[in-house]
Amino acid sequence: MAPQDTKTILLITLSNIGDAVMTTPVMTALHNKYPLAVMDIVVDARSGEIFTHCPYKGEIFLKDKQAGWQGLLRLVKQLRMKRYDLVVDLRTDGLTLLLRARRRLTRRGNKAAGVHAVEQHFAVIGPREEISEIPATRVWLSPHEQEFARRQLAVLPGTRWLALGPGARWAAKRWPLTSFQALLEQLQLQFDGVMLLGDRNDADSCQQLAEHTALPCLNLAGKTTLLQAAAVLQQAALFIGNDSGLGHLAAACDTPTLTVFGPGDPRRYHPWHPQARWVQSDSRDSADVAVEAVAAAVLEQQG
Repeated sequence: MAPQDTKTILLITLSNIGDAVMTTPVMTALHNKYPLAVMDIVVDARSGEIFTHCPYKGEIFLKDKQAGWQGLLRLVKQLRMKRYDLVVDLRTDGLTLLLRARRRLTRRGNKAAGVHAVEQHFAVIGPREEISEIPATRVWLSPHEQEFARRQLAVLPGTRWLALGPGARWAAKRWPLTSFQALLEQLQLQFDGVMLLGDRNDADSCQQLAEHTALPCLNLAGKTTLLQAAAVLQQAALFIGNDSGLGHLAAACDTPTLTVFGPGDPRRYHPWHPQARWVQSDSRDSADVAVEAVAAAVLEQQG
């Protein structure tokens, strides 16, 4: 099929913020091959904001897991109002079989070129669409988000800013707050200021960090939208955090990352970026990751 014959694409992406970010290389590759196509997206509400400013997106359809079968039927009814030239399903939940499409690509029977989640997603389209190069992850920001970041960061001195994300949805993924505090003490000479990011559940932890660091500090936990946080991360010299969505947002903004891994597999879930580094203990317990090991990794990364 000639590229100009593909005008409508539906991408069924993933739920969590980091997972959704790791599907954006598929979007970029499809757009590069089919530049005339409009791409509708099926996504969960918590990560849907990522795609707000994508210039080639069409409609965004929200999939609500909590709505059960009734919610799924409503979604199918909406999607069947269109006939797509291409449907790409990165979830493998069988939704594509219920849709009107000329072609369907799913995860079934694919062999990824590597163990990383991005490589696994890309295996859905790469061989069949004859695309070999995997693009970077990305997030699309508007001037409004970038202006928000500029105004907020104006209170910090210098330009060597560290972004810190002490939160994670799963408690086992969280490095102890005392370890983050000790790390900030060791990095005082490496950075001009620190910005603390997270949602409302991370506000107390970030406030404790702000009160126990000598570095000039900007605490934005619970005070930003997802895209505003991404715009702030875009200005950071380095992001340090747990295995969570913020690290993937930072990488999508071309910011180097250092992730403290607990029980997760860093080979599969590290941020997709050439300057992504991680530290994990042999026990795969976040609490066992030494502050000295993380500090040493920072110094090595900073050169």
